[in-house]
Amino acid sequence: QVQLVESGGGLVQAGGSLRLSCAASGRTFSSYAMGWFRQAPGKEREFVAGISWSSSNTNYADSVKGRFTISRDNAKNTVYLQMNSLKPEDTAVYYCAADSKGYYSRSYYYRKVREADFDSWGQGTQVTVSS
Repeated sequence: QVQLVESGGGLVQAGGSLRLSCAASGRTFSSYAMGWFRQAPGKEREFVAGISWSSSNTNYADSVKGRFTISRDNAKNTVYLQMNSLKPEDTAVYYCAADSKGYYSRSYYYRKVREADFDSWGQGTQVTVSS
């Protein structure tokens, strides 16, 4: 498994921006698809965005399309989530996740993304958007 550490969370006003980072350990990071999930208080963890190992394919939840951008730098073993036009409903703990077994890569285009598609998780970073 790969170890993941998120950073970049914080408090921001509605309409503002934040960029989350997720640093990964291990030499095989560049071969994994990566994803971001979030969990708001009292709600289940939900998929936010995913990116293929080569960055050629990205995938977003409808709720964040046009506002969030996922990217990665394989040379730095880091995946990013740029979040613009933030809304109070974006408030959540954000987690990055790695798909080392290929489950997400082989399925995201025909069914809903699942937590179980990813096998390594970070500890999460809090994002709070005030109105």
